[in-house]
Amino acid sequence: MSVEVGRPLISLTDNAIAKVREMLAEQEDQNLCLRVFITQGGCDGFSYGMTFDSAPDADDEVIERGGVRLLVDKSSARFLRGAEIDYVTSVTATGFAIRNPNAVSTCGCGHSFKTAEDAGAAQPCGEEDEA
Repeated sequence: MSVEVGRPLISLTDNAIAKVREMLAEQEDQNLCLRVFITQGGCDGFSYGMTFDSAPDADDEVIERGGVRLLVDKSSARFLRGAEIDYVTSVTATGFAIRNPNAVSTCGCGHSFKTAEDAGAAQPCGEEDEA
């Protein structure tokens, strides 16, 4: 496990930190961390995922900011290096948004992407939800 010093693997905006802290306050376990990960699939090749986790794994990178601990596994880190997580509220969408400098293409919904080095395993929109 490593803690990034200087520029973190992923940054969180103040809005994202506030929302994660709000969500954590609703949980029974105040020691939970937010895990951000990448999976194969989605309409553009890779999909973003987030979940709460009780503790970091041995190879996780741990980013701490504003009372929030963010966990990223080693295989996801290569796709997320330099990304920023925000929480947005607009007329068309409310939720977490990831601004990823590694993505060369992003699907219309913003939950799926591909990189210049790896196109992933694209699936038609909605197909990953049917499995």
